[in-house]
Amino acid sequence: MLIKEPEKFFSKNYIVCIGAIICCILWGSAFPCVKIGYRLFEIDTESVPSLMLFAGMRFSLAGVLVIIFGCITQHRFIYPKPSNIWRVGLVSVFQTIAQYTFFYIGLAHTAGVKASVLNGLGVFFTILSACFIFRTEKFNLVKLAGCILGFGGVILINIGGDFTFSFSMLGEGFVILSGLSSAVAAGFVKVFSKREDTAVLCGYQFFFGGIVLAVIGLAAGGKIGYTGVGGIFMLLYLAFLSACAFTLQGFLLKYNPVSKVAVFKSTNPVFGAVFSAIILGESKQLLSVFTLIALILVCLGIFIINKFGEKRLKIEKTG
Repeated sequence: MLIKEPEKFFSKNYIVCIGAIICCILWGSAFPCVKIGYRLFEIDTESVPSLMLFAGMRFSLAGVLVIIFGCITQHRFIYPKPSNIWRVGLVSVFQTIAQYTFFYIGLAHTAGVKASVLNGLGVFFTILSACFIFRTEKFNLVKLAGCILGFGGVILINIGGDFTFSFSMLGEGFVILSGLSSAVAAGFVKVFSKREDTAVLCGYQFFFGGIVLAVIGLAAGGKIGYTGVGGIFMLLYLAFLSACAFTLQGFLLKYNPVSKVAVFKSTNPVFGAVFSAIILGESKQLLSVFTLIALILVCLGIFIINKFGEKRLKIEKTG
């Protein structure tokens, strides 16, 4: 990598903040862009195989982009160590295959704004899995408070929009399962990045996962319609945002506590809701008192976890 001391660089608070926000802006833009992609590629949103084929095209291309980036920065062809192939495969199952199968199907059956809100539950899932499943850090009330504030802001920003409390397993249920799968993947990335290069781990899990999704989609009769230049650019952007955001998040997770990085995902559904409202016209209410209060809550949740979450833990250890 071009950075000489990556651990010092990626553990700086302002780098964590800037990097995580960039990830969330990119992920937030994915909500409306995926829906636009459905239209540009003439995808039948009721056809699960077609949705899987589209997802497979996007993520296999994202994997190629990450691998190319890794080869350029490391001046060599990068590939996983034989002993780590199963680790790459495991991350791929949760990060790409499961998460985006649930995400694409769920997004096709619910509004972009609502999907972005429900996806915000991933913040809770990620921190809880890090604390209770992977045990890479300890849980405390500070982290719980930060999560509650962040998710409260996400709910609040959608009051007055098209957010309703109706529920279907194929729509809202699958979006929630997508967030859960992403949380498990983040835990694996945190653990496995100690044994494998982050670019290798991210690039090959995307590539293998995308190929699996595409093959399953084609075998099951998935179809992609004719598209023009606009569709090609949209596919390239979707691949780029995944490659950039997930790889950057991988480096942040490697050198920081999971909760410190994950809490920034509270801004992900905020960006998703705003982008969906602007691009898809799903909400007339963008700037309001609810939006202002929501952003304050989200920022407060981020501040509390980053300022006091691990600090309190250290005090408890020395006490």
